[in-house]
Amino acid sequence: MNATGTYSERSNPPGSLSNKSLQMLFTEARTQNAWTSQEVSEITLHDIYELLKWGPTSANCCPGRILFIRKGAAREKLLTCLSPMNVEKVRLAPVTAVIAWDEKFYDLIPKLLPAAAQFRDKFAGDKVFAGTTAFRNSTLQGGYFILAARALALDCGPMSGFDNQKMDEAFFAGTSWKSNFICNIGYGDPEKLLPRGPRLDFAEACRII
Repeated sequence: MNATGTYSERSNPPGSLSNKSLQMLFTEARTQNAWTSQEVSEITLHDIYELLKWGPTSANCCPGRILFIRKGAAREKLLTCLSPMNVEKVRLAPVTAVIAWDEKFYDLIPKLLPAAAQFRDKFAGDKVFAGTTAFRNSTLQGGYFILAARALALDCGPMSGFDNQKMDEAFFAGTSWKSNFICNIGYGDPEKLLPRGPRLDFAEACRII
């Protein structure tokens, strides 16, 4: 840390990420709204998931689900669900991921947590508890998604400016999936970056007791 309390170059303790890696994931990473024409391969989409799936969730419930939308009719349908200010951002993105959650995630608890398979019935018997758990942990997995994408040299543009009900009717009708937020991914155009917004200082956002 420097004298102003902001992150600066430092000597990393043994086992920690390099400064370059930290910059790639956090300090130099930017929310992107404009994109180059470079495509994102299907292999890379698989790799994002293979990284993010290892992030922790409560009771290893893993309720997050992802719908990757590329071009064509699916993209046009997606655009109808968006707030007007987000349409062009999404239209030009190589891929938009709908980060969702599965209302019936608990049916996979016996596979994911075999030592406590009885948790399946606990969640199934309490819809409020199950819903809160699924939404919270899918949001957590959405954060892992962004870090995984950045780790693979992709840029991200997460957003929540859309109609969740319309999104669910358009893409998840007849399923137990529900939309949480969306995230454009691709290779951002550095010439069109907006000025970076400020962040809260440690003293404004944290306490040590």
